Amino acid sequence: MLKIKKGDTVRVIAGKDKDKEGKVIAVDAKKNRVTVEGINKVTKHTKPSMANQAGGIIEQEAPIDISNVMYVHKGKATRVGFRMDGDKKVRVAKSTGEVID
Repeated sequence: MLKIKKGDTVRVIAGKDKDKEGKVIAVDAKKNRVTVEGINKVTKHTKPSMANQAGGIIEQEAPIDISNVMYVHKGKATRVGFRMDGDKKVRVAKSTGEVID
């Protein structure tokens, strides 16, 4: 089970976009990668097609490794742990001990 989910706000802690924050758009559990809104922008050259008549150069987000992002809880980056809450497994912010979900 991954510690970061789709919709979480995360801060980048390594790479060219270090210290930027964004919302997680997609999570690839098999490859341990996340796609974050506005982070790791790459240019892609596209041919004209039926969907995109003009073609040209488009900018889009590329996935980054999950180890390079950190969950943001109340404006601060924190590690994430798990705890049993009754019979449910919940995510917990390590810095405050508060339940995230």
